[in-house]
Amino acid sequence: MKRRATLAAAAALTLALGGCAGLQPHDGEALEAARLSFQTVKEDPGVLRSAAKDVIRAGESLARADRLSSYWGSADDVAHYAYLSQRYSDIAGQKSALSLNQERAAKLELERQRLQLALREAKLLSIQGQSQWLEEQMVSLATTETERGLVMTLGDVLFDAGHADLNVSANRTVLKLVQFLQLNPRRVVRIEGYTDSSGDRQENLELSRARAQTVADVLVDLGIDAKRIEVQGHGEGFPVAENASAKGRAQNRRVEIVFSDEQGRLGANR
Repeated sequence: MKRRATLAAAAALTLALGGCAGLQPHDGEALEAARLSFQTVKEDPGVLRSAAKDVIRAGESLARADRLSSYWGSADDVAHYAYLSQRYSDIAGQKSALSLNQERAAKLELERQRLQLALREAKLLSIQGQSQWLEEQMVSLATTETERGLVMTLGDVLFDAGHADLNVSANRTVLKLVQFLQLNPRRVVRIEGYTDSSGDRQENLELSRARAQTVADVLVDLGIDAKRIEVQGHGEGFPVAENASAKGRAQNRRVEIVFSDEQGRLGANR
């Protein structure tokens, strides 16, 4: 009887030790890998900030695997919880990397917006400076400040005698006018045509209007909205010099461009 009891105790001890001894080498490696992964994520402030729950789950699974490996837990259970710990650590690391990338993307977007704003401001300053320069250029041309506003005079030399077509010599003046209007979109203009007193009054009236319309058509062709342009022909009316001399008549043959103020208000009609 004593011999049987001793054999039974030995068998029980053998079975108890067998559960622990049943861990295969690769299971021990898996457990060690899980420990290393958990150590890495738990010491990373970024991971703890963005994936704290996954780090906690990794630690819990690792602790269970350690407990099972210390006594009669099966090798399969140890491997299972080691695997879970490893996966939770991996997930925590991936979440941290994703969060970091999102933060970087957000910073890059803010930087992009800041640069765009800086470019817009620089462009605005450039446009304002260019507008001021063009305005100075406009004033330096044949312009006069009158009760009707700022008036630019296109002389008779820009047209052939008796014709309404602009000469090539008018291109520089017209292009500056277009640039000025593009940079000052609220301004409008009134284009007025005039002739001397030679010839038929009605024909002079028609010629004066045709010349003013020619200038308006060129502005529209170059991109200025026709709604910003008013056209009038005054014929031989409102002379600026005596028609008795050739010089005086040349001064009276002209096209005047009247500019509105910055709010688009034109002076009174003649």
